[in-house]
Amino acid sequence: MHFADLFRQRSTTVSFEFFPPRTKESAEELFGAISELESLRPSFVSATYGAGGGTRELTIDMVLRIKRETRMQVVPHLTSIWHTEAEIYDILERYADAGVSNILALGGDPPRDDPKYDRSRDAFRYASQLVEFIRRFRERHGGKGIGDSRGFGIGVAGFPEGHPGTPNRMAELDYLKAKVDAGADVIITQLFFDNRDFYDFRERCELAGIRAPIVAGVMPITSEKGMMRMADLAAGARYPASLMRAIHRCQGDSAAVRRVGVHWATEQCRDLLDHQVRGLHLYTLNRSTATREIYANLGLRDSMALA
Repeated sequence: MHFADLFRQRSTTVSFEFFPPRTKESAEELFGAISELESLRPSFVSATYGAGGGTRELTIDMVLRIKRETRMQVVPHLTSIWHTEAEIYDILERYADAGVSNILALGGDPPRDDPKYDRSRDAFRYASQLVEFIRRFRERHGGKGIGDSRGFGIGVAGFPEGHPGTPNRMAELDYLKAKVDAGADVIITQLFFDNRDFYDFRERCELAGIRAPIVAGVMPITSEKGMMRMADLAAGARYPASLMRAIHRCQGDSAAVRRVGVHWATEQCRDLLDHQVRGLHLYTLNRSTATREIYANLGLRDSMALA
């Protein structure tokens, strides 16, 4: 289902994010989790793309397997970094032929072993350029695949705590609006832990004339180690003092840390739903338990209860 139709039909969506497994064993663990989560009837699931396109084939393999083995709508991430125009076109063609309906278009992070990577070598330096290329793909593709005359639905990223590469918050909104104006249908945010950051971001988008639905990214903390790792991966995610105090009270008890993390994420989701969020995007870390607990805590049988 095209993003435009999905958000027209549903007042609130719930979606999950997975990352591509690197071994056969982790792939089977992931698809075991996917099997358990499919019963929750997510509006869609997304598949991440490593820094510098480092998991390109792994991502494509995962997307195609989800398409074959489940009934879930899968949305691949696609970045403009370290790709030629021909390579991006080939990836889009493979997704179109597989019946994928939507793409999440991202600027992308530089390769981890080359943090000073020169973006001038890429076909597109900015996500807005990638969005425009995806939007034009249908015209060049000859009308086959995708299953929608409008081509792919397109999602882009938003940053409630601020984009790490754009200290000027006013310029940041200009760049986001450029992505929406280029053809993006929905904004999916980076994870955050203080809903006030999201509400402020949403209001500033409205003031800037950005009308696309904004989906909130929520990640339950399940370990202190994971909490520290996510602070690095998510461009320095800000942990509120009240959350940190709750984690400190656990005194290293891993089960207690997990309970606190799931409770915090549940309360975030409850409050977001009370404030008419257009969607919740749950970062699963390729596990099913925390996501299923959040649904249970919210009293949700499945995602259609919010439609």
